[in-house]
Amino acid sequence: MESPTGGGPRSPALQRSKMMLEVATELVSTPGWVDRQVQIHFREQGAPSWRLCFFASDAPNSIDAVANGEADIAICNPGAILAMALHGAPPFRQPVPVRAITVFPQFDLWGFAVSASTGLTSIAEIRDKRYPLRVSLRGQLDHSVHLVTDQVLAAYGFSLNDIQEWGGEVRYTPGLPRVPKRIGAVENGELNAIIDEAFDFYVDRALDIGMRFLPVDEPQLRQLESIGLRRQVAAIQDYPKLREDVWTIDFSGWPVFCLESTPDDIITAFCTALEVRKANIPWYGEGPMDLKPMVSDTREAPMMVPLHPAAERFWKEKGYLG
Repeated sequence: MESPTGGGPRSPALQRSKMMLEVATELVSTPGWVDRQVQIHFREQGAPSWRLCFFASDAPNSIDAVANGEADIAICNPGAILAMALHGAPPFRQPVPVRAITVFPQFDLWGFAVSASTGLTSIAEIRDKRYPLRVSLRGQLDHSVHLVTDQVLAAYGFSLNDIQEWGGEVRYTPGLPRVPKRIGAVENGELNAIIDEAFDFYVDRALDIGMRFLPVDEPQLRQLESIGLRRQVAAIQDYPKLREDVWTIDFSGWPVFCLESTPDDIITAFCTALEVRKANIPWYGEGPMDLKPMVSDTREAPMMVPLHPAAERFWKEKGYLG
């Protein structure tokens, strides 16, 4: 007989929940399975409403979900978007008191590449010449790259709409920049610019076909840093095909976050479960997930907002933080 709370290691309630979680784990790892964002809801058996929600996203809407109570713990990318929310920078209408729990590491950069045939060497030239670029952008309209792009262009005093008004084109195409309908469209002359993140996946190919990556200039870098974005360099030592270092916007890190007001016991339980199950989570290379760099403010996992106090205590007690 099932207990009123559904507890116990052999309870039907536990078995049902674990079955669903295991099936979901397998599906999101299956090649060709496209539905890989998940929400997980928790409640006591028989309760009239759900008590907790975890939301694995990659877009700014995960911050909205946490801010309005639809989710308790979520993921977004990059960490800079979380910093923008903390600053109350547009599109966030007021500061959101977000706090980090951990950050999944991934070094990445925002890139603005143009064909050599444009003759452009700076973003400011696009504005000054009212240049009719034909731009490829990510087809996922809620992706953070669009928010970062809007902020960078606004710092220069123009927008994607301006490019279209100057006779240019802004084309939204599904997939990373390396797909044929994006970088291939530049190679065959249909388009002459690509704006995106996932820098490692297209930088070499873009340079091979004669594209140039435009830097973000110092005044604009300072302006963007004032709203929470962070500068980062695409360095020749990392990308040998570049002619010179290119300063741009950091697109690194996948912070797991919550609100400052999230109860300590929930955060401690989350951290405990992450540590216990770290060997079961797919990771770069071999071996269990390495939690230390995920809480240490590294280049790959920048800590763009403060840790939740309960998370900070937990990571210190376990020796991951000094």
